Amino acid sequence: MDKSRKTMGPRTAGGVVFLSSGAVLMLEILSLRLVAPYLGLTLETSTAVIGFALAAISLGAWAGGRLADRVSPAAMIGPAVLIAGALVLFVGPVVTWTGQQVRGGGALAVLIMAAAAVFVPAALLSAVSPMVVKLRLSGLDETGTVVGRLSGIGTLGALMATFATGFLFVAQAPTSVILLTLGGFLVALGVGLTLALRGAKALGIPLLLALVGAGATWFARPPCDVETAYHCARVVTDPDRPSGRTLRLNTLFHSYVDLADPTYLRFSYVRAMASVIDAAQPDQPLSALHIGGGGLTIPRYLDATRPGTQSHVLEIDPGVVELDIEQLGLDLGDGLEVTVTDARVGLARESTDSRDLVVGDAFGGLSVPWHLTTRETVEDIQRVLRPGGIYTVNVIDYPPLEFARAEIATIAEVFDHLLLISAPDVLQGRDGHNLVIVGSDAALPVEAIQAELAERVPEFESLAGARLEQYYAGAQILTDDFAPVDQLLNPYPQNR
Repeated sequence: MDKSRKTMGPRTAGGVVFLSSGAVLMLEILSLRLVAPYLGLTLETSTAVIGFALAAISLGAWAGGRLADRVSPAAMIGPAVLIAGALVLFVGPVVTWTGQQVRGGGALAVLIMAAAAVFVPAALLSAVSPMVVKLRLSGLDETGTVVGRLSGIGTLGALMATFATGFLFVAQAPTSVILLTLGGFLVALGVGLTLALRGAKALGIPLLLALVGAGATWFARPPCDVETAYHCARVVTDPDRPSGRTLRLNTLFHSYVDLADPTYLRFSYVRAMASVIDAAQPDQPLSALHIGGGGLTIPRYLDATRPGTQSHVLEIDPGVVELDIEQLGLDLGDGLEVTVTDARVGLARESTDSRDLVVGDAFGGLSVPWHLTTRETVEDIQRVLRPGGIYTVNVIDYPPLEFARAEIATIAEVFDHLLLISAPDVLQGRDGHNLVIVGSDAALPVEAIQAELAERVPEFESLAGARLEQYYAGAQILTDDFAPVDQLLNPYPQNR
C-alpha cells in the first residue's frame, strides 16, 4: 500500500471534501452579490454566475481526477486548498476593478464579471474531491463505498453552505467580511493539510499571495452604504439641493427624496404618476397600495398633499426599509404602513375592493420582477381596486421595446381603459427609458391628465385609444406560465 494513503483518515477526508464543496457554493452565492452593484441582479447575471460555477466544478473535478492519477494526491491537496483560499481573497478586488471597467455593459460584460468572480478558485476547490478519493482508495473492492461516501459528504457540504450563506451569513455580515473569513479559513485549512501531507517548504508563495489578497479585499469594498438582503444600497446627497437624497440600489438611482419637502418630485416618471393621480382622483384622501418601496417617494407625496390618505407599501427588502428610516427620514404610522414581504404574496392578502389606487414601482435591476408583470398579477390588482380605481406602473425598456409592449398588452387584457405616458421619442418607438402605464375599469380623464402633464412634465406625452392599441399590437401576453421578461427587455440603450 502507498504510504501517502495512510496520512488521511476517513474523517479527515470527509471533512476536507465537505468544506471544499461547501466553499464553492458559498463563493457562487457571494459572487451574485459582488456583481450586482455593477450589472444589477438580473436573470442574465444569475445565469452567468451559476453557469461559470458549474463549468468550474466540471473542469475542476475532471482535472483533479486526471492529476490524481499522475501525481501523488498527498502533494497536491494542501496547496490546492491554500491557493484557492488565497484566490478567494482576491475575488472582491478583482470584481471591483472589473466592474468599474464594464459597468453598464451588455452580455459580454456579464460573462466577464461572472468569470472574474467565480471560475479559478471554484475550479481549484472542485479538484480537491477527486484527489481525496484517490488518496483514500486502497483497492478496487472499496471503490463504490469510498466514492459514494465522499460524494454524498460533498453534496451535504454544498447544501449546508448554501442555506447557511443565504439565510444566515449574508444577513449578519458584509460580503467583504464573509469573503475574508472564507478565504482565511481555506488558507488555514490549506496550511494544515500542506504541513501534514507535504511539508513546510510548499507554503511560502501561497501564503504571500494570501496576505496580499486579504489586504486587497479589505480595501476594495463594494460602493455601498448598506449591504441589504437584495441590494448594494447607497444614499447620495444632491449637491444642488441640500435636503435632496437619492437612493441608489445596485446600478440604479432608484428614488429621490427631499427631506424638507415631500412634494418635490425630481424624477420625470414620478411626476407623471403624480399627474395621473391628481387628475384622475383630485383632492380626496385615498386608500393606496404600493408595490415596491424604494425611498417611498409617492407615499410621502400623498401623505403631504392628501391628509388622511392610507398608504400600504409592500417592500421585499428589510434593509431598504431600515435605510429609509435611518437616512431618508421615513416616519411610519399615521396612514403610512410598510410590510416587508414579496409583493405578490402581499397582494394576495389584500381585501377585495379595498383600494382606490395601486402603484407599481418594483425593480430587480432594470427589470420589473417577472412574477409582478403577469396577467394573473394584474387580475389580482383589479380585484383589490374599487370600481373606478386606478393602476399605474413604471417600466423601463429600450427599442425594440418588446417588454414594455408586452406589459401594456397584458394590462389591456384585464383593464378596459389604458393610457401610456412617456417621452415622445419613446411613444414613437425611436427611444426608450421610463414608461408609465395606467389602467382602469372606468374611463380615464385623458384631457385632464394631459393638462397636468403639460404643466408638470412637459417632456412627456400620452398615448391612448386606437394609437395605443396600434403601439402594442401583436405583443406577447405575459402569464404565470410564460413570462420571459428578461429576454424581452432591452436594458442597454447603446445596443439599439
